[in-house]
Amino acid sequence: MKKIYFVLFSVLLAGTMSCSRKEFRDSYTNPATVATSSIEKQYAGVIYTSREYVVPSYWHYFVILRITLDRFSQSIGWQNGDNQYVPGGAAVNDRWNNYYNVLGQYRELQKIYNGLADDDKTNQRIYMLTSTIFFYDLTQRSVDLHGAIPWSAAGMLSTNGGDYQKSAAKYDPATEIYTKMLDDLKAFADELNTITIPTALIARFESMDLINNGSLVLWRKYCNSLRLRMLMRVSGVPAFQARANTEIAQILGNSASYPLVGTNTDNIRIDVYDLNSDLHAKGFRTGLEDWNGNIAGKKMIDHMKANSDPRLRAMFEPGANAGGVYHGLDPMATRSAQEAAIASGNIAIYNRSTLSRNEFFPGMLINAAEVSFLLAEYYLKAGNATSARTAYEDGIKQSIDYYYWLRTLSNDATGGALTPTNDTEINAYRTTAAVNWTLALTNAAKLNLIATQKWIHYSVVQPYENWAEIRRLDAPTFSFEVDNSNAQSQPPMRWQYPASEQTYNTANYQAVQADDKLTTKLFWDVQ
Repeated sequence: MKKIYFVLFSVLLAGTMSCSRKEFRDSYTNPATVATSSIEKQYAGVIYTSREYVVPSYWHYFVILRITLDRFSQSIGWQNGDNQYVPGGAAVNDRWNNYYNVLGQYRELQKIYNGLADDDKTNQRIYMLTSTIFFYDLTQRSVDLHGAIPWSAAGMLSTNGGDYQKSAAKYDPATEIYTKMLDDLKAFADELNTITIPTALIARFESMDLINNGSLVLWRKYCNSLRLRMLMRVSGVPAFQARANTEIAQILGNSASYPLVGTNTDNIRIDVYDLNSDLHAKGFRTGLEDWNGNIAGKKMIDHMKANSDPRLRAMFEPGANAGGVYHGLDPMATRSAQEAAIASGNIAIYNRSTLSRNEFFPGMLINAAEVSFLLAEYYLKAGNATSARTAYEDGIKQSIDYYYWLRTLSNDATGGALTPTNDTEINAYRTTAAVNWTLALTNAAKLNLIATQKWIHYSVVQPYENWAEIRRLDAPTFSFEVDNSNAQSQPPMRWQYPASEQTYNTANYQAVQADDKLTTKLFWDVQ
């Protein structure tokens, strides 16, 4: 934990963020030009510090996701190896440290805000509301990886005057963190309906808001869609079931007050505008492609081929020597057979023009297809089969349109021309055997349809949501090689804490040490 505190303290002393996309990089990389921090600078600091873990980057994909979530969700194919189900120290440490750097920026924002006069707090309130929504989104990711984390008392080094001992933070139970976030988001949803931004601050907020460009409508949709995601995540937990059902019904029963992301134009994301700024996806190329990190898995390719999925050509390219035929790598083949298959050039890869070489690839936070699939599950479990089918089929179309839209952003043509899709092709896909809603005769079968579409949609683009939903629903199901070289012979249920916690936050770590196992399930994993 001391390592985290040193990083946070240096970030906070830097002070730090600029107020527009054009000034963003210069202000951050030359902190000597900034004498003091402010609400606006700290607001930018929260977004800027998280940028490489939202917008695709080399380190995030190559060091962290390639060997962990992308494999555990079989959104990629890979050659099996020893100890492959134990997240590496670099992956765990670096992701952990980035989250706590963001948390440090957020705590400094809170500190400055709490020191304002009441009138100034009212005027600056929009910065606290929107930064907290975004911060809670990132927090859910961390909780869903680890479970309990240092949270309510974490990131207080600046507030505590640099006192490391006083700043050592206890671990908050995951259930308590979820409860706090859900409580706050519910209150924010109401507050955003009535909040007024002072006229003098509107242009400033619009330039600072790299997520929704100052749109209160989109922030309302982000808030309520994040609530929906969190409520569905805990909907199987007895202690949360009543709350989840009640609040989701309230959201759906009053769309004027609680709007959701409903179309792809609503998608919540950080867009890339200037490749010369620090907000770009240039690192996606090496992050996904190096060491065959973009290899297609057999299960996904087989499903897409068998059902003529229109996303296939937008998401993947056939192997260079495959004669235009898509093949995925079999996770159960021998390691030597896998090595030969990869070397043969017959295995498909993720479409480079749509994804990895698309330098304008956005940082996706929540999108319409995700919301539709969550609603499909909710309606199915509520006994509303008609609405469930509508949401499911809407989600499929939104997902297809989404991947074709991503291609329009690209400045790369390596993948060749992309044949457009159309409603005829999409409708035909929805009637195929493994996609058709009416052919699934039980709720379990219908839920598997929804889970499979989520999995394809999330792919390597939303890996945290992908792995969380697979664990929660136990669907779709996968076969993994048994790794006899390690006691962890199958994919884990969670990530362990970084070694730095045992060293620098020893007393607090001891309170959670008994549960710090790869086999410990998250509290919402009750399926």
